[in-house]
Amino acid sequence: MDYYAAPMTPQDILKILTSHERWLNQQPGGSRANFTLADLHGVSLEKANLRSAKLSGANLSRAVLSEANLNQADLFAANLDRADLTFADISGADLRGAYLRGAKLNGANMRDVDLRGGTLLNSQSKNGLSVVAADLGGAEMEKAVLARANVTGADLSNAKLNDADCSGARMTGCNLSKATLARANLSGADLKGASFAGATLTGANLRGADLTGVIVDGANMRGADLTGATLTGIDLSKADITGANLARSADSFSDAIQKTLSDHQEWIRSDGRSGERANLSDADMSHIDLTNVNLSGATLRGAKLIGAKLRGASMIMTDLSSTALVGADLTGAHLDGANLSHADLSKAKLTGANLAAVDMKGPDGKPTGRLWAANLAACNFSEADLSEANLFKANLTDANLAKANLSKAKLTDANLENANLDGANLDGAAMPRS
Repeated sequence: MDYYAAPMTPQDILKILTSHERWLNQQPGGSRANFTLADLHGVSLEKANLRSAKLSGANLSRAVLSEANLNQADLFAANLDRADLTFADISGADLRGAYLRGAKLNGANMRDVDLRGGTLLNSQSKNGLSVVAADLGGAEMEKAVLARANVTGADLSNAKLNDADCSGARMTGCNLSKATLARANLSGADLKGASFAGATLTGANLRGADLTGVIVDGANMRGADLTGATLTGIDLSKADITGANLARSADSFSDAIQKTLSDHQEWIRSDGRSGERANLSDADMSHIDLTNVNLSGATLRGAKLIGAKLRGASMIMTDLSSTALVGADLTGAHLDGANLSHADLSKAKLTGANLAAVDMKGPDGKPTGRLWAANLAACNFSEADLSEANLFKANLTDANLAKANLSKAKLTDANLENANLDGANLDGAAMPRS
């Protein structure tokens, strides 16, 4: 049951707005506009100055508030069902528990708004109170500015937020299922526990966002930028992340991983006199950015490097056996003599990578004349891009190269016994002599 006052006459509304304008300008006879619980449904307040006005509990359903100034307004538990707030200034407003389902907020300035659930009196509740989440289901919010807004727990299902600015917003527990957020700016946003099930996030900016425990089942995240985002407890395999940037800098990982990587660099630099050879067996470093990093001689057996950026990285004689490198970018990487047996490199990029035999050196650092082949036995390269890769003398026994791109690859003297080459592109490849 609604408890709105009787509908106000245009004259009453104009009188309050005039007095409010005088109050804002600190002129005699002015008073702050008080539309608490007022019935203003369908009223046209286009470009009205309602800055700091009291509108808590007001019925503004279907009202026209386009380009209105509602900065710092009290809209607690207001009914804005299908209201037109296009290009309105709602910055800093209190919208806790507000109902905005189907509202038009395209281009609206909602910076620093409070859209958390509101605690309302409820005779049916044991303690007389109930918390009502802000409802923006199906709202049109394209190009709206929600930077630093507190939208905790709000219902934004089916909302249209294309090109919206939600940078730094607090959106924990939000329901964004089936919402469209193409090209939206969610950088630095707190999205812990939010649901993006079936949502569209193509080209969205999620750099540095906290996506802990977020649900992305069926979400379209093509081309999204998740650089530096916290991805704890999120299953990205259920979303379409084609072309998405999931790179995470090493300093976003645990102190233990950071120290191990740092000690290894010192070990490399000092030729083993100081530092320590890295052992990151079974470590989860998915989506880490180690572009051009030298991990030669390290042990990464069983590690998770899904989607990792390893372009130009040096991993000569590195133990990568049984590692998960699905979708990793190893373009131009140096993997000569590496052990990749039983590793999963399906859909990985290895264009121009070196996986050839390496000339072994003796204790004196001089070449011994013995070549140590890369161990790629039982490795999964299905749908991987190995174009122009150097696989000279590589051991590819039982390797899966189905649908792999091996165009112009060098496979001279490679061991391909029982390797699966079904559907592989071998155009211009230098194959081993039979």
